[in-house]
Amino acid sequence: MPPAAPVRVLELGEDVPAGPYVASSPDAVLWGRLPCAADAPQLSVEPGTELTVDTLSHEGILEDQGRDPERFFAPHDVPVLADAVALAASDHPRTFGVDGPHVVSRPIEVAGARVGDLLAVTLLDAVPRVPYGVVSNRHGRGALPGEYPLDGDAVWSAFARVCDDGTHATLPLVPGGADGPRFPMAPFLGIIGVAVPGDVRPHSVPPGAHGGNLDISLLTAGSTLYLPVQVDGALAYVGDPHFAQGDGEVALTALEASLRVRVRLDVVPHEDAVARFGELAGPLAETTDHLVPTGLDEDLDVAVANCVRAAIALLQARYGMDPRQALAYLSAATDFEISQVVDVVKGVHARIRKADFAHLTGAR
Repeated sequence: MPPAAPVRVLELGEDVPAGPYVASSPDAVLWGRLPCAADAPQLSVEPGTELTVDTLSHEGILEDQGRDPERFFAPHDVPVLADAVALAASDHPRTFGVDGPHVVSRPIEVAGARVGDLLAVTLLDAVPRVPYGVVSNRHGRGALPGEYPLDGDAVWSAFARVCDDGTHATLPLVPGGADGPRFPMAPFLGIIGVAVPGDVRPHSVPPGAHGGNLDISLLTAGSTLYLPVQVDGALAYVGDPHFAQGDGEVALTALEASLRVRVRLDVVPHEDAVARFGELAGPLAETTDHLVPTGLDEDLDVAVANCVRAAIALLQARYGMDPRQALAYLSAATDFEISQVVDVVKGVHARIRKADFAHLTGAR
């Protein structure tokens, strides 16, 4: 296989493949809030539609970074996306310190999706729009809120460059220094969700049954996230692009950077959804190799317990497994991993190997 090409800058509308396209211009995004039922869709598509979405990272456009991405990135001598400049300079409705930081697409209606169905969002491809990203620790948050940022800083941002191979990134050992560790990139969307009922837009930070800011690093190209539809039409959205993330995301953000993604939106009718997965109360992911139930709660212990319960219910519904046997299997063969500990509501996900059940008659 030939080496990957270096990352080039992808401005809005540039070299977009045929088919529906969603931009990240100021009029096409929400900033700091997630869609609700009262939001009009910016686009309506049939189930099975593949569409291209340009997503925008919040790093470099926030108030505590000067809300001026050209000035913020000037010391690094890198190109800045025009949509980042436009959003930062706009009067987009957002209250610093009240609303979240994330930029998400305005909702996309999926025709025929009904409450009780599942919306399946499959990430087909994720391409960097810029050759760099940022990891930030801010406002005394993260996994060590009483210790970092150091020296009373309100925010500390580490700049990372994409290596020439286009598949790895590097952080310097000291700020402004020479290259340090090189680590693989695994682009994914931190936010994938459906609209909530009512007319109040949820804060963009805590995840929930609607999905949202799950920050599950397994959700790279080829993966699918299943979400219980909460309003007719689903009103799907995506955002919070990452180039890479370690499970836990301990600083507060991971390697945040803008992506162009291709996604497919499918609807799993309620009866089929129950047969395949049981009654889902929250998000469920699937990769080529794993079923990935999730658990969410402000208390990490409770999030783990919720994930274990979701895994047992999945094994019961999908394979007819006795719950006592399911718990034993999970303890012996399944990794329970921390998705993130920094988004108020903490996340845990499990990796259930599909291969362990492939020999069973009728297993899917």
